[in-house]
Amino acid sequence: MSKNNDLVHWLRLARTEGIGPVTFFGLLAKFGDAKTALDAVPRFNTKSGAQKYRIPALEDIQNEIAATQQFGGKMLRVIDDEYPNNLAQIAPPPPVISVIGNLSLLQKPMVGIVGARNASAIGIRIARVLSAGLGAMGYVVVSGLARGIDGAAHKAALSTGTIAVLAGGIDHIYPAEHAELYHNIKEIGLVVSENALNAEVTARDFPRRNRIISGLCSGVIITEAEEKSGSLITARFALEQNREVMAVPGSPLDPRAAGPNGLIKQGAHLVTNAADVHACLQGFGRVAEPEGKGIYGNAAPIEASANTIKQIEVLLSPTPISIDELCEITSLPWRTIAAIIVELELEGRAVMTSGNRVSSVR
Repeated sequence: MSKNNDLVHWLRLARTEGIGPVTFFGLLAKFGDAKTALDAVPRFNTKSGAQKYRIPALEDIQNEIAATQQFGGKMLRVIDDEYPNNLAQIAPPPPVISVIGNLSLLQKPMVGIVGARNASAIGIRIARVLSAGLGAMGYVVVSGLARGIDGAAHKAALSTGTIAVLAGGIDHIYPAEHAELYHNIKEIGLVVSENALNAEVTARDFPRRNRIISGLCSGVIITEAEEKSGSLITARFALEQNREVMAVPGSPLDPRAAGPNGLIKQGAHLVTNAADVHACLQGFGRVAEPEGKGIYGNAAPIEASANTIKQIEVLLSPTPISIDELCEITSLPWRTIAAIIVELELEGRAVMTSGNRVSSVR
Protein backbone atom coordinates (compact mmCIF):
# COMPACT_ATOMS: atom_id res chain seq x y z
CA MET A 1 0.00 0.00 0.00
CA SER A 2 1.30 3.44 -0.91
CA LYS A 3 2.97 5.40 1.89
CA ASN A 4 1.02 8.37 0.55
CA ASN A 5 -2.09 6.74 2.02
CA ASP A 6 -0.64 5.91 5.43
CA LEU A 7 -2.73 6.72 8.52
CA VAL A 8 -1.01 10.04 9.25
CA HIS A 9 -1.72 11.53 5.79
CA TRP A 10 -5.21 9.99 5.66
CA LEU A 11 -6.22 11.27 9.11
CA ARG A 12 -4.67 14.69 8.55
CA LEU A 13 -6.77 15.14 5.42
CA ALA A 14 -9.89 13.85 7.20
CA ARG A 15 -9.34 16.23 10.13
CA THR A 16 -8.74 19.27 7.91
CA GLU A 17 -11.23 21.95 8.91
CA GLY A 18 -13.91 22.39 6.26
CA ILE A 19 -13.35 19.04 4.54
CA GLY A 20 -16.25 16.62 4.96
CA PRO A 21 -16.47 13.06 3.64
CA VAL A 22 -17.66 14.06 0.14
CA THR A 23 -14.80 16.54 -0.32
CA PHE A 24 -12.37 14.05 1.23
CA PHE A 25 -13.20 11.35 -1.30
CA GLY A 26 -13.51 13.88 -4.10
CA LEU A 27 -9.93 14.91 -3.38
CA LEU A 28 -8.80 11.27 -3.33
CA ALA A 29 -10.62 10.60 -6.59
CA LYS A 30 -9.07 13.68 -8.18
CA PHE A 31 -5.49 13.32 -6.90
CA GLY A 32 -5.17 9.58 -6.27
CA ASP A 33 -3.92 9.48 -2.67
CA ALA A 34 -4.13 11.37 0.64
CA LYS A 35 -0.63 12.90 0.55
CA THR A 36 -1.05 14.34 -2.96
CA ALA A 37 -4.50 15.63 -2.00
CA LEU A 38 -3.06 17.30 1.11
CA ASP A 39 -0.44 19.01 -1.02
CA ALA A 40 -3.25 20.41 -3.22
CA VAL A 41 -5.42 21.71 -0.37
CA PRO A 42 -3.63 25.11 -0.06
CA ARG A 43 -4.70 25.86 -3.64
CA PHE A 44 -8.37 26.08 -2.59
CA ASN A 45 -9.53 29.60 -1.77
CA THR A 46 -12.75 31.28 -0.68
CA LYS A 47 -14.48 33.92 -2.81
CA SER A 48 -12.51 36.58 -0.92
CA GLY A 49 -9.22 34.87 -1.76
CA ALA A 50 -8.51 33.51 1.72
CA GLN A 51 -7.44 29.89 2.17
CA LYS A 52 -10.58 27.77 2.41
CA TYR A 53 -9.33 24.75 4.36
CA ARG A 54 -7.15 24.67 7.49
CA ILE A 55 -4.84 21.66 7.70
CA PRO A 56 -4.06 20.56 11.27
CA ALA A 57 -0.47 20.46 12.45
CA LEU A 58 1.32 17.19 11.78
CA GLU A 59 2.17 16.93 15.49
CA ASP A 60 -1.52 17.14 16.44
CA ILE A 61 -2.36 14.21 14.17
CA GLN A 62 0.56 12.14 15.46
CA ASN A 63 -0.54 12.87 19.03
CA GLU A 64 -4.13 11.83 18.27
CA ILE A 65 -3.00 8.51 16.82
CA ALA A 66 -0.66 7.86 19.78
CA ALA A 67 -3.34 8.78 22.35
CA THR A 68 -5.90 6.49 20.69
CA GLN A 69 -3.45 3.60 20.76
CA GLN A 70 -2.51 4.29 24.39
CA PHE A 71 -6.20 4.23 25.29
CA GLY A 72 -6.40 0.77 23.72
CA GLY A 73 -8.23 1.85 20.60
CA LYS A 74 -7.47 1.49 16.94
CA MET A 75 -8.13 3.69 13.92
CA LEU A 76 -9.50 2.10 10.76
CA ARG A 77 -9.40 3.72 7.34
CA VAL A 78 -12.07 2.75 4.86
CA ILE A 79 -9.37 0.94 2.84
CA ASP A 80 -8.35 -1.28 5.78
CA ASP A 81 -9.43 -4.93 5.84
CA GLU A 82 -10.97 -4.59 9.31
CA TYR A 83 -13.15 -1.63 8.30
CA PRO A 84 -16.75 -2.97 8.15
CA ASN A 85 -17.81 -3.78 4.59
CA ASN A 86 -21.37 -2.48 4.91
CA LEU A 87 -20.21 0.88 6.22
CA ALA A 88 -17.60 1.18 3.48
CA GLN A 89 -20.33 1.10 0.84
CA ILE A 90 -22.50 4.01 1.98
CA ALA A 91 -22.09 7.20 0.00
CA PRO A 92 -19.87 8.58 1.37
CA PRO A 93 -18.49 6.45 4.23
CA PRO A 94 -16.64 7.95 7.21
CA PRO A 95 -12.99 8.14 6.03
CA VAL A 96 -11.75 7.01 9.47
CA ILE A 97 -13.43 5.39 12.45
CA SER A 98 -11.97 4.73 15.89
CA VAL A 99 -12.82 1.46 17.62
CA ILE A 100 -12.11 -0.24 20.91
CA GLY A 101 -13.16 -3.70 21.98
CA ASN A 102 -13.90 -6.89 20.08
CA LEU A 103 -13.21 -6.06 16.40
CA SER A 104 -14.45 -9.47 15.24
CA LEU A 105 -18.02 -8.22 15.79
CA LEU A 106 -17.60 -6.01 12.71
CA GLN A 107 -17.52 -9.13 10.53
CA LYS A 108 -20.86 -10.50 11.75
CA PRO A 109 -24.41 -9.65 10.60
CA MET A 110 -25.66 -6.54 12.39
CA VAL A 111 -29.09 -5.14 13.24
CA GLY A 112 -29.76 -1.69 14.66
CA ILE A 113 -32.27 -1.14 17.45
CA VAL A 114 -33.07 2.47 18.30
CA GLY A 115 -35.87 4.35 19.96
CA ALA A 116 -37.07 6.84 22.53
CA ARG A 117 -34.94 8.04 25.40
CA ASN A 118 -38.06 8.43 27.56
CA ALA A 119 -39.20 4.92 26.67
CA SER A 120 -42.17 3.21 28.29
CA ALA A 121 -41.76 0.06 30.37
CA ILE A 122 -43.34 -1.93 27.53
CA GLY A 123 -40.98 -0.35 25.00
CA ILE A 124 -37.94 -1.27 27.10
CA ARG A 125 -39.25 -4.83 27.53
CA ILE A 126 -39.77 -5.19 23.76
CA ALA A 127 -36.25 -3.86 23.06
CA ARG A 128 -34.78 -6.39 25.49
CA VAL A 129 -36.74 -9.31 24.03
CA LEU A 130 -35.86 -8.36 20.45
CA SER A 131 -32.20 -7.83 21.29
CA ALA A 132 -31.81 -11.08 23.21
CA GLY A 133 -33.64 -13.04 20.51
CA LEU A 134 -31.55 -11.57 17.69
CA GLY A 135 -28.37 -12.20 19.65
CA ALA A 136 -29.34 -15.85 20.05
CA MET A 137 -29.74 -16.02 16.25
CA GLY A 138 -26.21 -14.73 15.69
CA TYR A 139 -26.88 -11.05 15.05
CA VAL A 140 -24.83 -8.26 16.62
CA VAL A 141 -27.08 -5.53 18.03
CA VAL A 142 -26.02 -1.97 17.19
CA SER A 143 -27.31 1.13 18.97
CA GLY A 144 -26.26 4.56 20.22
CA LEU A 145 -25.82 4.12 24.02
CA ALA A 146 -28.61 6.61 24.69
CA ARG A 147 -31.08 6.34 27.54
CA GLY A 148 -34.20 4.22 27.15
CA ILE A 149 -34.42 1.88 24.16
CA ASP A 150 -30.71 2.05 23.24
CA GLY A 151 -29.52 1.12 26.71
CA ALA A 152 -32.03 -1.72 27.02
CA ALA A 153 -30.97 -3.18 23.66
CA HIS A 154 -27.27 -3.03 24.55
CA LYS A 155 -27.74 -4.67 27.94
CA ALA A 156 -29.77 -7.57 26.55
CA ALA A 157 -27.13 -8.28 23.87
CA LEU A 158 -23.97 -7.95 25.99
CA SER A 159 -23.37 -11.69 26.14
CA THR A 160 -23.99 -12.28 22.42
CA GLY A 161 -22.44 -9.14 20.92
CA THR A 162 -23.32 -5.47 20.84
CA ILE A 163 -21.79 -2.36 19.27
CA ALA A 164 -22.23 1.14 20.68
CA VAL A 165 -21.78 3.98 18.20
CA LEU A 166 -20.89 7.17 20.04
CA ALA A 167 -21.44 10.79 19.04
CA GLY A 168 -18.31 11.87 20.94
CA GLY A 169 -14.90 10.19 21.00
CA ILE A 170 -14.57 6.52 21.92
CA ASP A 171 -13.54 7.62 25.42
CA HIS A 172 -16.46 10.02 25.96
CA ILE A 173 -19.25 8.46 28.04
CA TYR A 174 -22.62 10.00 27.30
CA PRO A 175 -24.93 9.94 29.14
CA ALA A 176 -22.86 9.66 32.34
CA GLU A 177 -25.39 7.27 33.88
CA HIS A 178 -24.32 4.65 31.30
CA ALA A 179 -20.73 4.54 32.57
CA GLU A 180 -20.98 0.91 33.74
CA LEU A 181 -22.71 -0.14 30.50
CA TYR A 182 -20.05 1.67 28.46
CA HIS A 183 -17.23 -0.15 30.26
CA ASN A 184 -18.98 -3.50 29.81
CA ILE A 185 -19.37 -2.90 26.09
CA LYS A 186 -15.75 -1.73 25.80
CA GLU A 187 -14.60 -4.96 27.45
CA ILE A 188 -16.68 -7.58 25.59
CA GLY A 189 -18.51 -5.66 22.86
CA LEU A 190 -17.27 -2.84 20.64
CA VAL A 191 -17.33 0.96 20.81
CA VAL A 192 -17.20 2.93 17.53
CA SER A 193 -16.88 6.64 16.71
CA GLU A 194 -15.77 8.79 13.78
CA ASN A 195 -14.76 11.59 16.15
CA ALA A 196 -11.34 12.14 17.68
CA LEU A 197 -10.40 10.86 21.13
CA ASN A 198 -11.50 13.34 23.84
CA ALA A 199 -14.12 14.85 21.53
CA GLU A 200 -17.23 15.81 23.50
CA VAL A 201 -20.75 15.56 22.17
CA THR A 202 -22.29 18.39 20.16
CA ALA A 203 -25.76 18.51 18.62
CA ARG A 204 -24.45 18.06 15.06
CA ASP A 205 -22.73 14.80 16.03
CA PHE A 206 -25.93 12.85 16.68
CA PRO A 207 -27.14 12.66 13.05
CA ARG A 208 -23.61 11.58 12.03
CA ARG A 209 -23.73 8.86 14.70
CA ASN A 210 -27.17 7.74 13.50
CA ARG A 211 -25.89 7.49 9.93
CA ILE A 212 -23.14 5.12 11.09
CA ILE A 213 -25.61 2.98 13.06
CA SER A 214 -27.72 2.39 9.96
CA GLY A 215 -24.65 2.08 7.72
CA LEU A 216 -23.22 -0.78 9.78
CA CYS A 217 -26.43 -2.77 9.71
CA SER A 218 -28.50 -4.83 7.32
CA GLY A 219 -31.57 -3.17 8.80
CA VAL A 220 -32.76 -1.03 11.69
CA ILE A 221 -35.70 -1.45 14.06
CA ILE A 222 -37.54 1.58 15.42
CA THR A 223 -39.09 0.51 18.69
CA GLU A 224 -40.55 3.71 20.14
CA ALA A 225 -40.09 7.21 18.75
CA GLU A 226 -42.07 10.40 18.73
CA GLU A 227 -42.52 12.29 15.50
CA LYS A 228 -39.41 14.28 14.43
CA SER A 229 -37.19 12.25 16.76
CA GLY A 230 -33.58 11.25 16.15
CA SER A 231 -34.68 7.65 15.67
CA LEU A 232 -36.62 8.67 12.57
CA ILE A 233 -33.46 10.31 11.24
CA THR A 234 -31.81 6.89 11.59
CA ALA A 235 -34.71 5.36 9.63
CA ARG A 236 -34.29 7.96 6.89
CA PHE A 237 -30.57 7.20 6.64
CA ALA A 238 -31.39 3.49 6.45
CA LEU A 239 -33.71 4.09 3.52
CA GLU A 240 -31.08 6.18 1.73
CA GLN A 241 -28.54 3.38 2.29
CA ASN A 242 -30.94 0.69 0.99
CA ARG A 243 -31.21 -0.98 4.39
CA GLU A 244 -34.34 -2.65 5.67
CA VAL A 245 -36.49 -0.42 7.89
CA MET A 246 -38.56 -2.22 10.53
CA ALA A 247 -40.88 -0.85 13.18
CA VAL A 248 -42.69 -2.15 16.25
CA PRO A 249 -46.31 -0.96 16.30
CA GLY A 250 -47.72 0.73 19.37
CA SER A 251 -50.86 2.27 20.80
CA PRO A 252 -52.11 5.32 18.87
CA LEU A 253 -52.76 6.89 22.29
CA ASP A 254 -49.03 6.95 23.08
CA PRO A 255 -47.08 9.70 21.26
CA ARG A 256 -44.01 7.45 21.42
CA ALA A 257 -45.78 5.11 19.00
CA ALA A 258 -46.32 7.86 16.42
CA GLY A 259 -42.90 7.33 14.84
CA PRO A 260 -43.03 3.55 14.26
CA ASN A 261 -46.74 3.59 13.39
CA GLY A 262 -46.06 6.29 10.80
CA LEU A 263 -43.17 4.31 9.33
CA ILE A 264 -45.40 1.24 8.99
CA LYS A 265 -47.97 3.32 7.11
CA GLN A 266 -45.16 4.40 4.77
CA GLY A 267 -44.12 0.82 4.05
CA ALA A 268 -41.73 -0.17 6.85
CA HIS A 269 -41.83 -3.83 7.89
CA LEU A 270 -44.01 -4.49 10.92
CA VAL A 271 -42.10 -6.64 13.41
CA THR A 272 -42.98 -7.90 16.86
CA ASN A 273 -40.30 -10.51 17.54
CA ALA A 274 -36.83 -11.66 16.48
CA ALA A 275 -38.26 -14.20 14.02
CA ASP A 276 -40.03 -11.38 12.15
CA VAL A 277 -36.74 -9.48 11.92
CA HIS A 278 -34.82 -12.52 10.74
CA ALA A 279 -37.41 -13.23 8.04
CA CYS A 280 -37.25 -9.60 6.89
CA LEU A 281 -33.47 -9.73 6.53
CA GLN A 282 -33.31 -13.00 4.61
CA GLY A 283 -31.68 -12.40 1.26
CA PHE A 284 -30.27 -9.01 2.23
CA GLY A 285 -26.74 -10.32 2.79
CA ARG A 286 -23.73 -8.09 3.16
CA VAL A 287 -23.40 -5.20 0.76
CA ALA A 288 -20.80 -6.04 -1.87
CA GLU A 289 -18.66 -3.73 -3.98
CA PRO A 290 -17.11 -5.49 -6.99
CA GLU A 291 -14.21 -3.06 -7.16
CA GLY A 292 -13.39 -3.49 -3.47
CA LYS A 293 -12.34 -0.92 -0.89
CA GLY A 294 -9.31 0.00 -2.99
CA ILE A 295 -11.46 2.38 -5.01
CA TYR A 296 -11.23 4.77 -2.06
CA GLY A 297 -7.48 5.16 -1.99
CA ASN A 298 -5.45 2.83 -4.16
CA ALA A 299 -6.95 3.53 -7.56
CA ALA A 300 -5.78 5.86 -10.29
CA PRO A 301 -7.20 9.39 -10.14
CA ILE A 302 -10.56 9.85 -11.84
CA GLU A 303 -10.26 11.78 -15.08
CA ALA A 304 -13.66 13.03 -16.21
CA SER A 305 -14.15 14.08 -19.81
CA ALA A 306 -14.69 17.75 -20.68
CA ASN A 307 -18.28 16.91 -21.68
CA THR A 308 -18.98 15.27 -18.31
CA ILE A 309 -17.50 18.21 -16.41
CA LYS A 310 -19.60 20.59 -18.49
CA GLN A 311 -22.69 18.45 -17.82
CA ILE A 312 -22.23 18.90 -14.07
CA GLU A 313 -21.37 22.59 -14.32
CA VAL A 314 -24.51 23.35 -16.33
CA LEU A 315 -26.62 21.79 -13.56
CA LEU A 316 -25.14 24.10 -10.91
CA SER A 317 -26.70 27.42 -9.93
CA PRO A 318 -26.30 29.90 -7.06
CA THR A 319 -28.85 27.77 -5.18
CA PRO A 320 -27.00 24.82 -3.55
CA ILE A 321 -27.89 21.32 -4.73
CA SER A 322 -26.97 18.05 -3.03
CA ILE A 323 -24.54 15.52 -4.43
CA ASP A 324 -27.35 12.93 -4.18
CA GLU A 325 -29.53 15.03 -6.47
CA LEU A 326 -26.72 15.35 -9.00
CA CYS A 327 -26.24 11.57 -8.91
CA GLU A 328 -29.95 11.02 -9.51
CA ILE A 329 -30.09 13.48 -12.42
CA THR A 330 -26.92 12.29 -14.17
CA SER A 331 -26.74 8.60 -13.13
CA LEU A 332 -23.02 9.20 -12.48
CA PRO A 333 -21.29 7.60 -9.45
CA TRP A 334 -20.99 9.95 -6.49
CA ARG A 335 -17.18 9.63 -6.45
CA THR A 336 -17.01 10.85 -10.05
CA ILE A 337 -19.23 13.82 -9.25
CA ALA A 338 -17.20 14.59 -6.11
CA ALA A 339 -13.99 14.58 -8.16
CA ILE A 340 -15.56 16.95 -10.72
CA ILE A 341 -16.73 19.32 -7.98
CA VAL A 342 -13.17 19.39 -6.58
CA GLU A 343 -11.86 20.29 -10.03
CA LEU A 344 -14.47 23.02 -10.46
CA GLU A 345 -13.60 24.36 -7.00
CA LEU A 346 -9.93 24.54 -7.91
CA GLU A 347 -10.86 26.58 -10.96
CA GLY A 348 -13.12 28.88 -8.94
CA ARG A 349 -16.27 27.75 -10.76
CA ALA A 350 -18.06 25.95 -7.90
CA VAL A 351 -18.15 25.88 -4.13
CA MET A 352 -18.94 23.01 -1.74
CA THR A 353 -20.98 23.95 1.33
CA SER A 354 -22.11 22.08 4.44
CA GLY A 355 -24.48 19.16 4.05
CA ASN A 356 -22.77 17.85 0.89
CA ARG A 357 -24.27 20.63 -1.20
CA VAL A 358 -22.64 22.50 -4.07
CA SER A 359 -23.40 25.73 -5.88
CA SER A 360 -21.97 27.69 -8.78
CA VAL A 361 -19.78 30.76 -8.34
CA ARG A 362 -21.29 33.82 -9.94
